[in-house]
Amino acid sequence: MTAPRTTLLPSPRAAEVLQDPTGPRRPWAAVLRALGCGAAATGPVTALVTGYAPPTLIHFTVLANLLVAGAFGWSAVRSWRGTPPLPPQLTGAVLLLAAITALMHHLVLVNYGGPPATGTGGPPVASLLLHTVTPLAVAADWLLLTAPRTLRLAHIPLWLTAPAAYLGLTLTRGALLSPGSPARYPYPFLDVDTYGYAGTLPQALALGLLFAALGSLITALDHLRPNVAGWIQHRRNRISPPAAGGLK
Repeated sequence: MTAPRTTLLPSPRAAEVLQDPTGPRRPWAAVLRALGCGAAATGPVTALVTGYAPPTLIHFTVLANLLVAGAFGWSAVRSWRGTPPLPPQLTGAVLLLAAITALMHHLVLVNYGGPPATGTGGPPVASLLLHTVTPLAVAADWLLLTAPRTLRLAHIPLWLTAPAAYLGLTLTRGALLSPGSPARYPYPFLDVDTYGYAGTLPQALALGLLFAALGSLITALDHLRPNVAGWIQHRRNRISPPAAGGLK
């Protein structure tokens, strides 16, 4: 006679793991990313409320900060739940947007003259959040909380779709608005009224090439930087107390 076959059913815990293959939770990373989300969201709100920027979302800086806030919020939730991190295609795009925002303001737009400074002689709070605090938060997240050597040169065309879409939006909006409308062209190098399309488009193309070069530099640095995130996680695992309760 043949012995009856015994079917081993997975334990409830094993079934739960199969249904929800999550990794270790990182509450400390979730908190840091939530703070970055708050800073990136506060900048645009402060700019619109205080009048630092016109009451419109057409400014690249405002849109970039809102995108960063969304990415930081999503990443904070994933860190809290222990789900896989955001893909490098997205983290690289956010990093490039933040770098463009900071460099364009501090190296280019200040030479054109920007919104007036506060009476104290320092930059307005909105400008500080938009152009300095948020880019620094994105850079810190990239250096401290993400694994290196994940960015690829093949990602750069995808990263450049955001600036290209912004260029199309700005030129289309400016063509639909009547001459003299406030903030018809939000940046002087995109002012078709002043330079015409023959002057504006080459400037936009030159900026696109600079952004591509910046993306290449970021990718190269990503392959050279140390794995700080892995080191921090290893240190936390070494000093973590033993789990409560007996072996299961």
